Amino acid sequence: MAKAFDYVITGGLVFDGLGHAPIREDIAVKDGRVVQRAPSINPDDAETIVDADGHWVMPGLMDIHTHLDLEVEFDPALKEAVRHGTTTVLMSNCSLGLAYGNQRRNGEDPLVDCFARVENMPKPVLRKIADKATWTSSAGYYAHLDELPLGCNVIPMIPHSMLRTQVMGLNGAVSRQANADDLKQMKDLLEKAMEEGYPGFSTDALPFHFLSEDPNRRVKIPSQFGQYKELKALTGVLRRHDRIWQATPPKDSPLAVIRNFLLTSGRLYGKPLKVTAVAALDVAANKSIRRLALTLTSIFNSALLNGRFRLQALAAPFKVYWDGPINPLAEEIPALRELNELDLEDKQGRRAILDDPAFIKRFSKMWMTGKTGFGPARLKRLLKMETLAFDRDFNEMVFYSGGPEIWTGETFAQVMGRFQAWRQDPALARTDEERTAFEAMPEDAVEEPGFILHLFRTYDLDLRWWTISANRDPDIVRDLLNHPKIMPGFNDSGAHITNMAFYDGNLRCLKIAQAEGLERVASQIMRLTSEPAAFIGVDAGRLEEGARADITVIDPEALEAYDSEQHSRFIWRDDYEHEQMVNRSEGVVSAVMVGGGLVWTGQHFTDAAGRTRLGRALRHTSWTPQSEPKAIAAE
Repeated sequence: MAKAFDYVITGGLVFDGLGHAPIREDIAVKDGRVVQRAPSINPDDAETIVDADGHWVMPGLMDIHTHLDLEVEFDPALKEAVRHGTTTVLMSNCSLGLAYGNQRRNGEDPLVDCFARVENMPKPVLRKIADKATWTSSAGYYAHLDELPLGCNVIPMIPHSMLRTQVMGLNGAVSRQANADDLKQMKDLLEKAMEEGYPGFSTDALPFHFLSEDPNRRVKIPSQFGQYKELKALTGVLRRHDRIWQATPPKDSPLAVIRNFLLTSGRLYGKPLKVTAVAALDVAANKSIRRLALTLTSIFNSALLNGRFRLQALAAPFKVYWDGPINPLAEEIPALRELNELDLEDKQGRRAILDDPAFIKRFSKMWMTGKTGFGPARLKRLLKMETLAFDRDFNEMVFYSGGPEIWTGETFAQVMGRFQAWRQDPALARTDEERTAFEAMPEDAVEEPGFILHLFRTYDLDLRWWTISANRDPDIVRDLLNHPKIMPGFNDSGAHITNMAFYDGNLRCLKIAQAEGLERVASQIMRLTSEPAAFIGVDAGRLEEGARADITVIDPEALEAYDSEQHSRFIWRDDYEHEQMVNRSEGVVSAVMVGGGLVWTGQHFTDAAGRTRLGRALRHTSWTPQSEPKAIAAE
């Protein structure tokens, strides 16, 4: 006989996602939904028992800043997110996405051109995705997502760069202003997307986001060309529909930042606009950014302006890996940007630049700016008020791989200091490999510019090193995560695949909360589940009778012992045919259920992951479906 329940989760400490104190009880799941919560449910009534004794049971966690719209085309289960307890992801951030397919026309390849440098995605991977993206409309994208055997819920948005490209073509979108007809078409397309259930719209105004293909390698992405009147008109559509605007600010223009984000104000515009913005980071090179962010958050959300403004925060040190000179932070610095403009395969091109005396002069001047002498640049550096996110500090730049093995884990300052000493006493070389490396260094490598340029020439992309550019102080990170008007989750999952990995950002957030007690844990679970779901306007994030059974089970002892830095690694992705940086938190998350089906068991994925459609492409809660797509199994 058929059992009464598909699953019973027994003996767990249950957090409902609404901030209430946890309760020890059992949970029954049937036909994809939570059908009963009670102190005790007969396990004999279940087809499958999930033993959660001593564990936390909570709604599946949300990741609010991802570019997983790329990865989901290769892996519909989104395993790199789900294994860390995430069951719902917000995609299409920073003006980039797949809402209109590959948009290939007139020789243009917008997905490759836009994503390659902004999100540091290898072009071969992007071309494979573009080949798959054969739909041509926002409705077609939802239809495509509905057909995938999702193992995670996904929330797509309308990306501004792609919206402009859809109307104006890629070259037109980066070479001229939108005229009245262009703007009308953009508004009409955005209006149509809102009617189709899209929960939001994303833009990008960071001044160092560039295209990657000829003839536009020195041209910024399309969203950067949208004037204020365009932004105001498009966000007006969002305001009417009560949808979110995800934004990155024009950081080098404080007045533009204030003008743009004043669009959140219900006092000025009749109705508040929901805004989620990047990012509340404690930038090492400029401590004033965090203070300004908190001040603006307070002002925009005040009774005076009546806004709904939320910055995003990262629950980790902002640790980024460099492949030689290639990294998203390098795009902000003109001398380094010259090297990033080239394709990854163009080793000869990079070497020609690195050997150019004029470039060496430009680079050296940039590298030493503010480090010596007197003047405004020196004062800004001493006060930690530089405009660059990368602080160029040899004491914070650490070797990971690619050079002599003995350098691994050492700072550039340590190795350069030893090279300087070795020149006086060659017996100081610790290994034959280090001696050979020192013998190859030119005389100017005794100074920082010459040292790092030699590393770039010698090792190129094989040189992998890292630095922490923001969030070095854990107390400040904790305060940002606990701020009531800041949303945890600036994880950037699915992008920068060889530069960073914060797929486990939600676990890091819970680990920080755990140190403050169960009351804080309950509050933070709410901020990772029902609170962002309500802000975005989707049905998710609650563990109550009748809710969809998206459930995460966590071992609190394993979480307390978890050290993400020791469990981040590079793996080879056969589907990408490329390397990727990932996190591994096995043992921390003991079970993940999506749509009432078990996806992750704590050590491995079930057969349903990526084969049966358990997750959904979520629409805004105001959207009424014509029909619910049926579950499918992949071939």
